[in-house]
Amino acid sequence: MTTTVEPLEDRLTSDFYAYEALLPDEERKILLKARALMRDEVKPLVNENWGNGTFPEELIGIFRDSGLAGLPYEGYGDHRPAVSNLLSGMLAAEMSRVDASVATFFGVHNGLAMYSIHSGGDQEQRDRWLPAMAAMEKIGAFAMTEPLGGSDVAGGMRTTARREGDTWILDGAKKWIGNATFADYVIVWARDVDDNHVKGFVVEKGTPGFAPTKIEGKVAFRIVENAEITLTDVRVPEANRLQNIHSFRDVAEILRATRGGVAWQALGVMTGAYELALDYAKERKQFGRPIARFQLVQDLLVKSLGNITASWGMLVQLARLQDAGIFRDEHSSLAKAFVTSRMREVVAWSREIFGGNGIVLDYDIARFFTDAEAIYSFEGTREMNILIVGKSITGQSAFV
Repeated sequence: MTTTVEPLEDRLTSDFYAYEALLPDEERKILLKARALMRDEVKPLVNENWGNGTFPEELIGIFRDSGLAGLPYEGYGDHRPAVSNLLSGMLAAEMSRVDASVATFFGVHNGLAMYSIHSGGDQEQRDRWLPAMAAMEKIGAFAMTEPLGGSDVAGGMRTTARREGDTWILDGAKKWIGNATFADYVIVWARDVDDNHVKGFVVEKGTPGFAPTKIEGKVAFRIVENAEITLTDVRVPEANRLQNIHSFRDVAEILRATRGGVAWQALGVMTGAYELALDYAKERKQFGRPIARFQLVQDLLVKSLGNITASWGMLVQLARLQDAGIFRDEHSSLAKAFVTSRMREVVAWSREIFGGNGIVLDYDIARFFTDAEAIYSFEGTREMNILIVGKSITGQSAFV
């Protein structure tokens, strides 16, 4: 594979070490297509809907026409070979660079939901559900988190599944489930009352007893339709149980991959925040000159660029480990913990450069600042992820 390092002025200013040039030409064309889509068609929709806390339904059509869904899954989407994990990560970052809510809507569908079926389903189930999802004719959601549970989900899942013949009956509740208010397929995780193991079920839209309610009043991810779900005697056929999921160990395989995707999302958020701050610093004048000429402003910008560049390096190598099939839980956990922490610093420094203008939606940066808090917390908190890494390097478990 040959790559060309483009002049700095022809690349994103945030890609200081030219990581994007690692993509082969065909994959880079896909990335540039996504960049144009986000800039020209998605960004104009963002601020009004973010401010109103509404999901723009036209987003589904925009992404459907783009052909970007299904790319990680060979044989689905446009039926080309699966793209690399490096491109998948860069696409997550590219979308988050414009808006983390939109990236989350797409990531829940294309990542968590589709990957659960691709990894946890058998071939018949993949062929039944994935083509329509890759075409975005059907939208997916992923329901694991519960109102009274979080980090203890492996052993503390309260939603139950009880089998009666060829039917499973689900009872319980889920919370913070993105896309769930309108999704066609919701992957619901529940504890089998007979063997006490977690299993996965595809609950189709309109199933009696499945009741999603939109969560209001959020200060982050306001475009995402997060829902609280109640499940009351929800009857699901055995054919809708993911056949390759037998315990939470199998679920962990899914979370390992998607946790790395959240780290890429964090890279996109800090990239977008840094670029906004850099442009603002060049335009905003104080004491008769652009604030970009002030030493303290340059200090904040360079520290931000250092965090971004370090995160790029970690995530590129994580993608290589994924492509080689040798990455482990601790690899994705370290990336999620480290990159989201660096993101938190960058969005704060970037908002600081805006001064008072940094707290109004007109300048975009306030959206990045608040959305970063959601990314910092979901897919495993920093504390839980460092304990996973800590157990790996010491051989001692600090979990209680």
